[in-house]
Amino acid sequence: MRVLLINQTFHPDVVSSGQHLSGLARRLAEGGNEVTVITSRRGYDDSTKLFPRKENWHGVNVCRIFNTGFSKGAKWKRAMNFATFLCCCFCRMLLLPKQDVVLAMTSPPLVSALAAAFSWLRGARFCYWVMDLNPDEAIAAGWLSTTSLPARLLEQLSRFSLRQASAIVVLDRFMQERILAKGIEAEKIKVLPPWSHDAEIQFNPEGRLQFRRQHGLDGKFVVMYSGNHSPCHPLDTILGAARRLRESNEIAFCFIGGGAEFRRVKRFANEESLSNIVCLPYQPLDCLSASLSAGDLHLVVMGNPFVGVVHPCKAYNILRIGLPILYIGPKPSHISEALQNLNGEYVWRHVAHGEVTQTVKQIAELRKKIQSGVKVPFSTASNEFSEEVLVPRLVRLLDSIAKPSPVFPRPERGHSCSQQLPQPSAKHVTN
Repeated sequence: MRVLLINQTFHPDVVSSGQHLSGLARRLAEGGNEVTVITSRRGYDDSTKLFPRKENWHGVNVCRIFNTGFSKGAKWKRAMNFATFLCCCFCRMLLLPKQDVVLAMTSPPLVSALAAAFSWLRGARFCYWVMDLNPDEAIAAGWLSTTSLPARLLEQLSRFSLRQASAIVVLDRFMQERILAKGIEAEKIKVLPPWSHDAEIQFNPEGRLQFRRQHGLDGKFVVMYSGNHSPCHPLDTILGAARRLRESNEIAFCFIGGGAEFRRVKRFANEESLSNIVCLPYQPLDCLSASLSAGDLHLVVMGNPFVGVVHPCKAYNILRIGLPILYIGPKPSHISEALQNLNGEYVWRHVAHGEVTQTVKQIAELRKKIQSGVKVPFSTASNEFSEEVLVPRLVRLLDSIAKPSPVFPRPERGHSCSQQLPQPSAKHVTN
């Protein structure tokens, strides 16, 4: 099977969608498939960082294309970054041989429509992996009005992508319900949550001690938010708690990652002179076990309007580490349902946005529980979010929709983006 994967980020970028696509690409290549990835040369959070234009990574042909690297402060700059990526992506796609399956994610916006059109023109089957839903996200965030021309145009392009897809992969039942409401056939929508990184993520006591010592967290009760700091995950409640606890020298708030909210957290800490807030950049995947293990209480945050629109997947790695979770957001959501399904095996708490006093109370209670020696067990229920469980399901889905086109002849194997791929022996994944 010849497979084309398209997303703005890919290994070695540390953004979650790129890490998940990298896991899928590697598994496909190990199964004897010819895999090409089109992605950006620029780092997602640091656009000055450039990756090699061409690379063969574990049998995956990686094509990294040009896009502008303007800062994300102004909407027109973001639009220019997206537009240049899409234009270069389309040009790169036209140079590729016939593909059996084209899979596109949702970064940047509209890349799915581009992939859907390309698949239709070239006789490939299209799989749409919906990591977030637009323009629903932009409307929920207040960036677009429902009745505006851009919103209506984006909605039409979104529906085109959904209609053209042979399979649509959504991350939770709430996202599935939103897509069903758009009139899309139920039989082609598959619910498959993002997975934990099994090989790289486990509790690391030595890494925990070293990370805490390196960043001045020794002897502290560390409340940690690690991952993308997006406006979809508003941090006002936890920042209010940090301000209330500014005199508690035993408690530290550690924010790891990047994004618009990350910059706001740093400004807030400086303006309020809060020494109990530590801000650190994204950690590489091979350092993630150490950084996640360094927390005592992990935060998972989702904005009220974003149920079924975005899907914070950080919880799955935290479950694998086995540390308590404080969820700040609406109920029900995929986060609350996943934690409730653990049947009391896991230590977690929930507060609503704006409940600063309750947040401070929960931090104090969980700190007392942990200091009293209560351990959070590794729950076997979290295995349902394992990479070894979920990646084979996605591979089987792609295999099931692939079929040779009756119109376009299949070219000889050879040039796809750079050098010819080696042909490993096929490995068939079974149920």
